[in-house]
Amino acid sequence: MYRYFIQPQLNKVNNSLIGYELLIRRRTADGWRPPKYFSDIPTTVIADMLTKATKKLVLKIGSVSVNLNRTQMMNKEINLALIRSQDALRPLKLNIELTEEPGDEAITNADLEPMLQNFLQRGMEICLDDVGTGDNQYAEIKALLPYVSELKFALQNFKEPFQDPKIQARVVKWRDIAHKENLRFILEGIEDAADDQLADDLEIDLRQGYYYGKPHLLKLNADDPD
Repeated sequence: MYRYFIQPQLNKVNNSLIGYELLIRRRTADGWRPPKYFSDIPTTVIADMLTKATKKLVLKIGSVSVNLNRTQMMNKEINLALIRSQDALRPLKLNIELTEEPGDEAITNADLEPMLQNFLQRGMEICLDDVGTGDNQYAEIKALLPYVSELKFALQNFKEPFQDPKIQARVVKWRDIAHKENLRFILEGIEDAADDQLADDLEIDLRQGYYYGKPHLLKLNADDPD
C-alpha cells in the first residue's frame, strides 16, 4: 500500500502556510517508509494516488508540490493525472518538483522542454529540487530556468549541518541565483530553532522542515492505517 504524507511549506516572514509537499510512503511491516527510488513505484499507483490526494486538498492551501523524476515526467499516464489534478485544484497551483534519480541520465533537458511548456500552459509550476546536489549544478540546469518558478535547496542532502560555513555559502549561492533569475527560493531541512534563526539571518523567507511540521498521513480512506 502506498499513500501520500503531507508536509507544510511556510513563508516565515508573514507566518503563513503557502502549501504542502506530497511525500510518497509505502506501508511495510516496520511502518510507513519512503521508497529507495521513485522509479520503484508503479506509474498507475502514482497517477491514482495523485488524483485522489489533490481532491482531498482542494481549497485548503495555496499550492500542492509533488516530486517526479525525469522518467516519470515523460510518462503519459502520469501526465494525464497531473492535468486532472491541476484541473481539480484550480485556482490553486500544482507545483511539480523535478528530482534527479539514477536511470534518468538518458533524458536530456531538450527532451523535457516540450513537457515543461505543456505543464506551464496548463497552469502548473515547476520547481527544481535538490539544487546544488549531484547533477543539479548551475551549468546543467541553466537551460531549464525559463520554465521554472522555484529552486529548492535541501539541507538534508549534506552531511555537514546548516551551521557549517561551507553549507551556508552553498545556500547563499543558490539564494542569490534564485534572486537573479527572479525565482522563489525555498530552504528545506530546517530542524531546530538554531536553523530557523540562521535562515532569518540569511534572509530566506520560504522554508520547510521538521521544525515547522513533520510529514503526516493524508488519509484517503477512513480505515487507512496510521
